[in-house]
Amino acid sequence: MTATNDIFSVELPDNWLQGRTAYGGLTAAICLEAAQRSTANLPPLRSAQFALVGPATGALRIQPSVLRRGRSTVFVGVDLTGAAGLAARGALAFGEGRNSVLDHLDVAAPNVAAWDACPELFTSPGRPAASHHFDMRLAGGARPRTPDSDPMMQTWLRHKEAAANACLPGLVALADAPPAAATVLFPHMAPFSTMTWALDMLTDAPASASGWWLAECSAQSVRQGYSTQSMTLWNDLGAPVIAMRQSVAIFI
Repeated sequence: MTATNDIFSVELPDNWLQGRTAYGGLTAAICLEAAQRSTANLPPLRSAQFALVGPATGALRIQPSVLRRGRSTVFVGVDLTGAAGLAARGALAFGEGRNSVLDHLDVAAPNVAAWDACPELFTSPGRPAASHHFDMRLAGGARPRTPDSDPMMQTWLRHKEAAANACLPGLVALADAPPAAATVLFPHMAPFSTMTWALDMLTDAPASASGWWLAECSAQSVRQGYSTQSMTLWNDLGAPVIAMRQSVAIFI
C-alpha cells in the first residue's frame, strides 16, 4: 500500500479474489489499514460497519477521512474505489477505554475439538482463490453443500502467512474468511457476495498464542436471494474477540 496526499492505493492480486472481487474481509481490512496509517494517535478499534457496494478489483484507491474526534473517540470514514467505481464505504469507531462500574461479557465459546483434531474444511476443488491463503478446519456444524443440515458452521482458522496473524487488519481479514453459512444449504456451487458487514470488538488487545482462531457463523434467514447471519470469533483459549452481523446476497 502506498500513499499520495492522504489517498492510498494498492494493486489487488488475482489470487485474493472471491469470484470477480476481493472478498469482504480483505476489503474491510484494507479500509482499516488505510484508516490506521492516515490518522495519528488512534485509540483501539471498537466498532466498524462496511457497505460493500461494488466489485473491488485491480488498482484500488482508498480515501480515509476523520469524521469526528472527541475526547475519547475517533470516527473515521473510508471510501474504497476499484476499476468499476465505488466498491466499499466504511465507518470505523475507535475509542479509549474508560473506567466503569459495569463489567459484563457473556459470549461463551462452543465446546469443540482442538484445531489439530479437526478435518480440513475444503475437501473438493472449486474453492475460492482467496481461501488458499488460510488454513481452515471444520470444528462443528456442516460443510458447504450439505443441504439437509442446519446452516451453521464452526471453523478453526489462521493465515498461512504468520505475520498476518499479528496485526488487527489481518484479524479482520481472517474473520470473514469462512464461507457464508447459507452455503451449507446450497445443492451445488453458486456465487454469493457480502453486502453489509458490522463488527464489534470485544477486546482492545486480541491475541492468539498459536495463531489459530475459532469462528462460528449461523444463518437466521435464507430467502428471496439474501441471507442474514451472525458471526463470532474467539481466540485459541476461548476468549471472545469479535461479534459480527452480515447480510449476504446469494445467487441460487
